[in-house]
Amino acid sequence: MARRMTGGELTLGAVLVRLEEREREIAVQAETAQEKIAELTALLDGLEKAIGEIRITRKTLLELPDPRPPAPPAAKLPDHPAYQQIMAVFAAADAPLRARAVCEAMDVEIAPNNVNNVRLKLKRLVERGILVETEQGWFTRPRP
Repeated sequence: MARRMTGGELTLGAVLVRLEEREREIAVQAETAQEKIAELTALLDGLEKAIGEIRITRKTLLELPDPRPPAPPAAKLPDHPAYQQIMAVFAAADAPLRARAVCEAMDVEIAPNNVNNVRLKLKRLVERGILVETEQGWFTRPRP
C-alpha cells in the first residue's frame, strides 16, 4: 500500500517510477557500452592478426638465403681478328702492357699509326670490361 508523504518527500510510487527510469537509462548505456566493446574487440582481433602475419613474414624473410647479385653478362669481344690477337697477347702476359708492347708481341710494325690503332682497340676493350687500364697507357686483364 502506497503511503503519501507530506512536504518535499516523495511517495513510494514516485520513487519506484524514478528507479525504473534510471534502470532503463543505465540499461541503454550498458547496451551502448557492449556495442563499443564488441567493436573494439573486433578491432583488437584484427590488429593482433596483422601483427601475427607480420611476424610470420619477417621470420620467413630472415630464413631465406641471401640473394646473390646477378652475374654481369659476359663481355663480348668484337669480331675483328685483331681483337683475338690482342687477347692472345694478354693471355700470355704476366704484367700490364702498353700499346707499343702489344704491337711488338703481335709482330706489327712499330709505327705511330699502328700503335694508335692498337691503343684505340685497347680502350674499346676497357670500355667493355674485357681489359682494365691500371694506369694511363697500361692495360691488363681484370683480376677476379
